[in-house]
Order: sequence, then C-alpha cells, then structure tokens
Amino acid sequence: MASSQVPAVDGALRLLRLLASRAVPISAATMSRELEIPRSSVYHLLTVLQQHGYVVHVPEGRVYGLGVAAFEMGSAYLRQEPLARLARPLLQRLTAVSRHTSHLGVLHGGETLYLVKEQPGRAVTLVTDVGVRLPAHLTASGRSMLAHQPAAQLRAMFPAGQPLVARTDRGPTDRAQLEALLHQERRRGWSEEEGHVTEGVASVACCSFDHGARPVAAISATFPSHRLDSPARDGLALLVQRAADRLTQRLSGRRPDDAGED
Repeated sequence: MASSQVPAVDGALRLLRLLASRAVPISAATMSRELEIPRSSVYHLLTVLQQHGYVVHVPEGRVYGLGVAAFEMGSAYLRQEPLARLARPLLQRLTAVSRHTSHLGVLHGGETLYLVKEQPGRAVTLVTDVGVRLPAHLTASGRSMLAHQPAAQLRAMFPAGQPLVARTDRGPTDRAQLEALLHQERRRGWSEEEGHVTEGVASVACCSFDHGARPVAAISATFPSHRLDSPARDGLALLVQRAADRLTQRLSGRRPDDAGED
C-alpha cells in the first residue's frame, strides 16, 4: 500500500527516522520544518509515539528524543540480523572449545559495535555487552577490521595530529602509531590488545570478509591477561581465525590475497 494512503503511518516513520539521525533531542518546530508536516500534526504524532514509548519528551528544553521502545526495536533487529544468526553457532563452538568469552563485532564509524556475545559458565565480567560501542582502535575486533580499510578511509576516520581516545594508559595514541600497528596485524592475520579497554583483560580477534574481500565483521576471544602466555595466545588466535574464516565462507566471501602473509 502506498504511503500516501496511510499518512499517519508515513509521518510517524519519517519522524522516527529523523530523531534517529540526530545525536541530540530536537524540537517539534524543527521536525515540522524539516519534514514539511504541519506542527499540529507533528504534536499528534508525538503524543501517540510517547504513549507507546518510542519517543520521550524533555520538558526542560522542550525537545523530543527516541524512547526505550525504539531501543528495544533496535535490539530485536540485532538479535534477528542475518549476520548475527550466521555467526552465533560459530561463537558458541569457539567458546565451548576455548572456554573464553567470544564476541561478534562490526565497525560503526570509528567504533566497534558488539552484536553477539557468548560466555562460558564462569566468565569474567566485561564491558563488551551486546549493543556496547568502544573506540575501534582500542579493541582487537576493531583493529582487525581497520587493518583492511583503505588508507584514505583511515585518514578520514583518524585525522593526523589528533590524539586518539584512551581508556587506560595503553594503546596507540595517534594515527602514526595506529597505522604501524595495523600494518603489523594485517600481515600477521589477527589482532591483539591487552589492557587497552580494561586493565587485566586481553583479546585476540580476526576479521571476516564479504564477496569483495571487504571487512564485514570480526570474531574475538577475551580472557584475563595472566591466564595465557604467548604460545597459548597464538593457539587461541588460530581458533579465532578458523571461526572468522568459517563466517567468511558462510557469507560467500573471500579473504584478501595479502591477509596474514607472515
């Protein structure tokens, strides 16, 4: 059915998309102007969306933002999203074999967004829950994907001379350090971080690719730093790499020719 035949639904969806595109709540007047909808109609739509929890009103600023119901809808998408469905059994197997927490992450701008998390019976408490975003240059998942981004894309994401965000006293502090680290990890075929996100916690990760050999997601395993020495980490990285390669196969993808040359 054409949207013109259900103007209320069309208006509500356009309003939600506008709110989702903004980093901060906005006024009804702004919505009316940008959507070219009468302000009275905007208020009617907002009232209904508020009743169902999709919109919240911030009276101090007379502005509106997305509500909890919108977040729940997004979370449901993440649970049902095909990439997550294809990866979940691979993560379950990886966690069962390694006995470490595993994740599926994707790049969202300059951040790693976690879509799936599988934990063993007795897991370390981690900040990397589903839906959490962390600076990509600090996470093993993020760097495994950044390592296969075009140089121009990296320059746009990490401007020269601009210090990189830090969570601890570890990790690359500028683009030059990041590029050197990414070059090393691209040749090795997997990425590693230790204490970059949380003190005493480390991760190894490997990238999965689409049919054009472009990075599409990353699989990682996270563990307490003191539990695994270097040879054991290499072994865990191999398990992660196999899981990532299986996901690439499930996506009908292929690894770049120069991935993991060493």
